[in-house]
Amino acid sequence: MQTPKKIAIVGSGLVGSLLAIYLRKAGHSVHIYDRSPDIRQIEFSGRSINLAMSNRGWKALDIVGIGDAVRAIALPMDKRAIHLVDKLNFQHYGHEGEAIYSISRGILNRKMIDLAEEAGAEFFFEQKIWDITLKEATLHVGETERGVWDELPYDIVFGADGAFSRIRHRMQRQSMFNYSQEFLKLGYKELNIPANADGSHKLDPQSFHIWPRGDYMLIALPNLDGSFTCTLFMPFEGENSFELLKDKKDVEQFFITNFPDSIEVIPKLTEDFFKNPTSTLVTMKCFPWTYEDKVALIGDACHAIVPFYGQGMNAGFEDISVLFEIMKQYGDDWETIFSEYQKNRKPDADAIAELSYRNFIEMSTKTADEKFLLQKKIEKRFSDKYPDKWVPLYSRVTFSDRPYSEALAIGDKQDEIMKQILEIQDIERCWDSEFVEKKMLSLLQ
Repeated sequence: MQTPKKIAIVGSGLVGSLLAIYLRKAGHSVHIYDRSPDIRQIEFSGRSINLAMSNRGWKALDIVGIGDAVRAIALPMDKRAIHLVDKLNFQHYGHEGEAIYSISRGILNRKMIDLAEEAGAEFFFEQKIWDITLKEATLHVGETERGVWDELPYDIVFGADGAFSRIRHRMQRQSMFNYSQEFLKLGYKELNIPANADGSHKLDPQSFHIWPRGDYMLIALPNLDGSFTCTLFMPFEGENSFELLKDKKDVEQFFITNFPDSIEVIPKLTEDFFKNPTSTLVTMKCFPWTYEDKVALIGDACHAIVPFYGQGMNAGFEDISVLFEIMKQYGDDWETIFSEYQKNRKPDADAIAELSYRNFIEMSTKTADEKFLLQKKIEKRFSDKYPDKWVPLYSRVTFSDRPYSEALAIGDKQDEIMKQILEIQDIERCWDSEFVEKKMLSLLQ
C-alpha cells in the first residue's frame, strides 16, 4: 500500500482519465486540469481518427474493472477490407476470434471522464496551466500567459497533456533534456459515411476499410450508429496532394478517379472536405520523462506517434498499467518508481514510433501488392502450424502484451526470412508446400 498523496493530472484526455482511475484505486486524491471545456458538454468537431483498441488497451482497462463498460461502445473488426480500384480483397488479422475494436474518440473520452468521476477524481475544465515549478510540483494557472497566475501546490504532477504538453515544455528548459519532433509531409482530413436510412452500415461493419493508393490513402472505421469515420491521408504538396484540391470540382474528380467505390457512400464529400480542417501528423520523442519524485510525463506528452498502427492510445494505456506494476513493487519510493517507469517504457515507446511510421508504407502501398498479400498468406499458414515458432509482427504488436521493442527486433528477423522465401522460384504456386515449410524451419534455426 502507498501513503495517500495529493496528485494533479494535467490533461483530461483518454490517458489522463484512465490514470486518474488507477491513482484513485491506489488511494490518492486526484485533481485533473484541462484548458478545454468539458467534452461532455460540446459537439464534436471533425478532427478525430477513430481509435482501434487492441490487447494492451483492454488489459489496462480490465485491471481496474472498466473494460466491459468500454466494450459496450466498441465494434470488433477482424479483418482489413482492401478497396483496390477494380476489386475488393479481405485480409484477416489474427487467429479466429481475434479482432481490433473501433471506438469513437469523443464517445470514449466522455465515457472515461464519467468513469474517473465515479472513481472519485475531480475535474477542473477551462483551467489554463501555463507553467509548473518542478521542484515543488506547483502548477501555475491563469486566464492568460502574461496575466496573473494562481499557484496550485501538489505532492506529484503528471503531464498527460498531449504532444504539445505544457508540462514537458517546462522540463525541456532543463540541462540534459533530449527532445525531437518530426512532422510527416502528410496531413489528414476527416470525412463521413452516414448510416443507411434503417440505421445499418453501408459497408461491412466488421472490417477496417482501406483504399491504398501509394503515397496517399483513405480509411474508414465503423461507428455504433451505423456511420463510418473516414480519414483521408495525403501529402500537403506534390502530385496527389491537398494543395491541388482547391474547389468542389477538383475534389469530386479526384475521388471519382481514385476512390470510385467511395463516391456512392460519402454523400457530403465536398461539404465535409472544405468544412473539416487538414491536420498534421507528428512523432515526438524526449528523455527524461520524469523529474525527481515530483513530476512525470505519460502518453503522448512523452512519446507522440503517427496513427498508422492504431497504437497511440494502446501505448498510452500500457504506460499506466506498467507504472502501476512498478508502484506496487516500490511502495512510497516515488523517485525509484519514476526512474524505473521511464527506463522500462522508453525503448518500447521508441519501437512503436518506428513501427507506426513503417506501417504507413504497409497500409498505403503494400496492401495493394499481390506479393505482400502472398507473404501474409504464407506467414499465416506457417504460424497456424507452428504457433510457438512464428507469431506475425502485426499479432505481436496488436494481440499480445509482449514489449514493442521485442516485436520490432523479431519482426526485422522475420522480414529477412520472408525476403528469401518470396525469392523461391514459382512461389505463387508452391507457397503452401512442404518444401516452403521446411525452408522456413531451416532459416529459423
